[in-house]
Amino acid sequence: MEINPQIRRMEVYSGRNVLLIASLGAVYLALSYFLIGFKPEQVFLVGLFFLLYFLSAPTRRFILGFSIFIVYWIVFDYMKAFPNYHYNPVHIESMYQAEKNIFGIFYQGSHMTLNEFFLRKGNTPLDITAGLFYLTWIPVPLLFGAFLFYRDRQRFFHFSLTFFLVNILGFVIYYLYPAAPPWYVQQHGFTFLEGTGGNTAGLSKFDQFFHTGIFRSIYAKSSNVFAALPSLHSAYPAIVLYFGIKSRVGLINLPLAIIMAGVWFSAVYTSHHYVIDVLCGIGCGIAGMALFEWLLVKSSRLNSFVDHMVRLTT
Repeated sequence: MEINPQIRRMEVYSGRNVLLIASLGAVYLALSYFLIGFKPEQVFLVGLFFLLYFLSAPTRRFILGFSIFIVYWIVFDYMKAFPNYHYNPVHIESMYQAEKNIFGIFYQGSHMTLNEFFLRKGNTPLDITAGLFYLTWIPVPLLFGAFLFYRDRQRFFHFSLTFFLVNILGFVIYYLYPAAPPWYVQQHGFTFLEGTGGNTAGLSKFDQFFHTGIFRSIYAKSSNVFAALPSLHSAYPAIVLYFGIKSRVGLINLPLAIIMAGVWFSAVYTSHHYVIDVLCGIGCGIAGMALFEWLLVKSSRLNSFVDHMVRLTT
């Protein structure tokens, strides 16, 4: 039975519904304040959700659809309150030695990691290229998600839930196996320094060339320095390409594949990740995609949830 649009509109703007949305926003702000402290972007997020939810039916459907990404962002942000090195020892030297033994190269008589090689042999064109590729890791999944949202609502929710699942798998590994990135070894050696802040590493050259602070502002908000393995930066473009192929978007998959390869290269070139991290990130992405496909076949509740979200945003 189709609900009368006028009745649905009255329910959306009812005092009870407005109070519910406002209360959820207030709880989020209060919890954020006690866990990680006040940040202007928290107010912006609440304000944006409130605005889009009540502005119109199309914007309400859009923000409800993208609420899965909002939940991911909140979970990621709250990781600051629970540093993974409080629960397990950080792997610094062991990661470096494993990388050098498996993927190391000999250059000018020295055995070194690829990160160390690129540190010596990098150049401005590669610095710029790596920075441009690394800037895509958030916009490309969101833009692709928006594309799917208006093209195939069910496929969009499969994509967003897979994205969320892959991140949860990655977060679990972060806490089970805290690992330092290559730049940490370059700057601090093998000594564990609690509370070390985020660092732009090789991406600082991009900021310097363009006289901007893009990456400095991004990594200043890093949730955890010791979360290099797996590289979720490497998983995201793989998820996008996978769903691009499934959605049969044709030639669009070519730039998606180039972006994926570019992000993988840039992660190592900029000393943010070892090759091991990148491969584990790819593996985490594949595992998450396979697990979600399996759950779609096995779980009637998951399918019911997807169907409910499709109806809610249609």
